[in-house]
Amino acid sequence: MQGRYHLAANQERNGVIMMSPTTVIVSVSLMLFGGYLMTRLTKLAKLPNVTGYILAGILLGPYCLKLIPAQIIEGMDFLSDIALAFIAFSAGEFFRMSTLKSNGVKVLVITVLEACMASVVVFVATYFVMKLGMAFSITLAALAAATAPASTLMTIRQTRAHGDLVDTLLQVVALDDVIGLVAYSIAISVALSHISGNAGGNSFQMIVLPILINLGVLLLGGLFGLLLKFSMGRKHSTDNRLIIAVGLLFLFCGVCSYLGVSPLLGCMSMGTVYVNVSDDDKLFKQLNYFSPPILLLFFVRSGLNFRLEALFSPNSAVQGVPLIRISVIYFILRILGKYGGAYLGCLITKKDASVRNYLGLALVPQAGVAIGLAAMCARVLGEGLGTDLQTIILASSVLYEMIGPVCAKLALYLSPSYSDKLEDLTEVAEVTESGQLRPAVEILIDRIQQIQRELPARPKEWMSEEECAFQSAADEQSENLGFALRTRPGHFAY
Repeated sequence: MQGRYHLAANQERNGVIMMSPTTVIVSVSLMLFGGYLMTRLTKLAKLPNVTGYILAGILLGPYCLKLIPAQIIEGMDFLSDIALAFIAFSAGEFFRMSTLKSNGVKVLVITVLEACMASVVVFVATYFVMKLGMAFSITLAALAAATAPASTLMTIRQTRAHGDLVDTLLQVVALDDVIGLVAYSIAISVALSHISGNAGGNSFQMIVLPILINLGVLLLGGLFGLLLKFSMGRKHSTDNRLIIAVGLLFLFCGVCSYLGVSPLLGCMSMGTVYVNVSDDDKLFKQLNYFSPPILLLFFVRSGLNFRLEALFSPNSAVQGVPLIRISVIYFILRILGKYGGAYLGCLITKKDASVRNYLGLALVPQAGVAIGLAAMCARVLGEGLGTDLQTIILASSVLYEMIGPVCAKLALYLSPSYSDKLEDLTEVAEVTESGQLRPAVEILIDRIQQIQRELPARPKEWMSEEECAFQSAADEQSENLGFALRTRPGHFAY
């Protein structure tokens, strides 16, 4: 007797092969466990989790173990929308007006220059030098603007670095992906106009219309941000707040999909409006702690889509140029653009030489947002142009994430923003009030005591803000459930 969850042959409905529920469930489980287990290996090499997820997808995919059916990979296309919705909404938190005022104009100038310089360098090389076409060149150039701050932040935490370079770096990476989202939204609109044949001398359809569309999406996202604020009543429990937020994010993505526009700027606008009208950052932390399994599945699926043979196949060449050559040129030029833009921005804002010379090195990594945008390119632009862009970004992202932490640590060391010497980590008087030199043992004891005072007093302080927010929600839910059971014995709350 066969149950309905049997892994037997897949059913065919209206000429379309339908995967059995067992196949889908097991495939998702393999993706989750594969991504997790691969991070255990990449962690030994001091690489970020994103690299492990991509490698797990490549290993499980059609070029290695072939454990995930092609229908499952195609059927999970919606993950790119969901993952980018979470990323873009979280980026809106950094547009809090008080934060922008404290960061000042200097950080904004540096961020715009380092992001735009990378895009300009890539565009000039691909469009004017390599003659790869407007749609391809402008989209790849926009993707070059994004940066992956995770590995850089991990290096800062590991080295306990501090100083002007670290402060500037943290502020720049907070705004960097926002610039990338804006650049991509405009570039993909221009690319679609060019592909559809509306680029021939029509400046309105080529330039003005994409800008108007993105302004409309920004306005719609802002309205959803207000709706989110008014939906968060005081009587709602924390778990219901999370449900409402996720539901509205999904609804907004659905509306944008129906209208045929990108939801990125709208989700960012939604987060920006919400954080400014509600002054509530706890929701962002809860969403960030809720999203890791979704992001894991998305990055593993990106690895599953990675076309290894396309890098070297003449059939996948763009205007006769092999993808491997484009990937290498993109990899090098983006680094030069990031470094040159950061250097020029620091020079204009009169930053110290220790920041000016080394900030660009810490902006090398590229993964999360760029991979998500590339996945959206593959769907929006279709086979050929879109999949070629995704292949280039995935290949270069693995390399960026391998050398990124090394470059970041080198920048922090050369600045210098950290030290492993005890005398550099503490400030202790080495002479007495009378001017006599203190014994070395006393100085050592004072240094150790100073470090002990700086250590967290309670284990909970080792938890991230996201984990604390999510734990708080779980505690609140448990308390509410316990109260319901005490006051209404024999009844259960659903």
